Amino acid sequence: MEHPTPAASEAVQRAAGAIAARHRGDLDGAEALLAAFPSEQAKTLGFYLLAELALGLVRAQSGQSMDELIQELSLHLATSSGQPPPGD
Repeated sequence: MEHPTPAASEAVQRAAGAIAARHRGDLDGAEALLAAFPSEQAKTLGFYLLAELALGLVRAQSGQSMDELIQELSLHLATSSGQPPPGD
């Protein structure tokens, strides 16, 4: 991931904070962080960049390619939602 702008960095931090709040059971805090995004575009950018960063960290640790990680993620999502895996 290239160096994000200060606004993009703030959006990523807000997205990560919302996820952290939700996982510790602070649903009001998570909602407040989500509501604090200045626009839907900023929210989308924050979560997109957070996902890219998280996948990059997993890739670095696992040694898998990004394509392999995305395929594994797609299979996991299909399985957990009760849908057939992609390509079936």
